[in-house]
Amino acid sequence: MEIYITGDTHADFRRFSSQYFEDKECYVIICGDFGGIWDNSKTEKYWLDWLEKKKFTILFVDGNHENYDLLNALPVSEWNGGKVHIIRKNIIHLMRGQVFTIEGTRFFTFGGAQSHDIDAGILDRNDPDFSAKKKKLDRERALYRIDHESWWKEELPSEDEMNEGLKNLKKVDNNVDVIISHCAPSSVADIYSRGFYKHDILTDYLEKIKEKVSFKAWFFGHYHESLMIGHKFIMLYESVMELDQFLSPDSES
Repeated sequence: MEIYITGDTHADFRRFSSQYFEDKECYVIICGDFGGIWDNSKTEKYWLDWLEKKKFTILFVDGNHENYDLLNALPVSEWNGGKVHIIRKNIIHLMRGQVFTIEGTRFFTFGGAQSHDIDAGILDRNDPDFSAKKKKLDRERALYRIDHESWWKEELPSEDEMNEGLKNLKKVDNNVDVIISHCAPSSVADIYSRGFYKHDILTDYLEKIKEKVSFKAWFFGHYHESLMIGHKFIMLYESVMELDQFLSPDSES
């Protein structure tokens, strides 16, 4: 069965409509910011119902625009060798630090990313000055988020998640076919942004993975552009790419 990969959807699933994408039995992997688990609204339910009627299976890693309160409240299951949250029968969250074997291809997954559009900080509704601060920032059209409403600290990984990733990679001798993340390793982000994006605990962790793990292709989203960086790193946004074209038999580690 074919495997396709795409970038951030942010709960906009029009790229999977029949005019753009054939409704067939296959896997479609989203590189973070799925956005389909956000507020339990009628609109959200409509789109989850719409996706559930499709023949293909949606797999996604988390990004920095996910409701982690809702996502992490779901029961953890095991699927194809790794831990997952099953949203619907054909909508599956691939958890951090897991190794999956899908159609004979070995994947390592690690979602999350640090939000960059929060220059004005994070507001807390429990703050007595919340309303005044929000009104001021709205007047200034400042970039801010609200804790547990539009921002979650879980966008960055815990030590346990990072250690579990290293442990699971060691079990497969640090050798996988494909890595799926939301943000890029530090050095790859530097090449793309010429130093604009600051390093953080997650990009540095992914840099460590980059240096010690053998892989054929690494896909990520987050930066809202589609392009190749070097021979192995593929940044995706709205493009939907077939995986096989990136896994040539003579790919070097």
